[in-house]
Amino acid sequence: MHLLTTYSWIALEMGKLKFCANISWLFKDAPLLERYQIAADAGFLAVEDAWPYEYDLQDLCEAKDRAKVQQISINTGCKDTLGNAANVNCLHAFRDDLDLAIKYANALQCKNIHIMTGKCNKSEDKDKAKEVFIDNLKYASGLLQSHGLVGLIEPINTFSVPNYFLTRSVEALEVLKLVNKPNILYQLDFFHLQIMEGNLSNTLKENFSSIGHIQIAQVPSRHEPGYSGEINFSHIFALLEDLGYSKWIGCEYLPSTSTAESLEWLRKYTKE
Repeated sequence: MHLLTTYSWIALEMGKLKFCANISWLFKDAPLLERYQIAADAGFLAVEDAWPYEYDLQDLCEAKDRAKVQQISINTGCKDTLGNAANVNCLHAFRDDLDLAIKYANALQCKNIHIMTGKCNKSEDKDKAKEVFIDNLKYASGLLQSHGLVGLIEPINTFSVPNYFLTRSVEALEVLKLVNKPNILYQLDFFHLQIMEGNLSNTLKENFSSIGHIQIAQVPSRHEPGYSGEINFSHIFALLEDLGYSKWIGCEYLPSTSTAESLEWLRKYTKE
């Protein structure tokens, strides 16, 4: 059966929260350029993609436009570096990353860029890295504003990515306060937050105005929200509804089976 027939409820019946498919993680049995259409056929109205830079920009735009989906976010950097925003050794690498991300974001009509910090080895000065990160975000804010774009920063847990510079919500929120720019916001990934801190509901409520984007996956498996695990996503979704969250939620998870089968949790959510 065609996916659109089976899963059109994602787009047509969902009126509470907006979910986008992270095509770096979902539909991985197909080439990335084909995943735009597959995500659309599954009912998604929008996608996010971590690092599209190995693909020709025109090909990406054509794939997105054919599928008639929105592009919600992309990352700076690449899989090897995970960004350079807190890199004390090379300002040019960060600015090159940012320029390339802006080029792709503009062409893809994508408003959010996740500004990745990169890793910070034990021998490096963490205070200096923090200063560099803040300075880079202030620079990025002005450049992004001139293009009508938003920069996002996201703490990533130390088990999935050892030595990543930004690991906790309190660190991210302190940086946001020091940067103090309206277009630099917090990307809250419940998977990373649960592993590092827990206290999901209070962190969400207390910092709601600073959140620019949300991503989801179950803990500890990083499977779909409907999979058995530590996070009660029924509670989280209800809380997001109560708070009036109207931005996108990225499905950045590793399907426990096929992507199509893993979307059962979303069908259940839309019927509640």
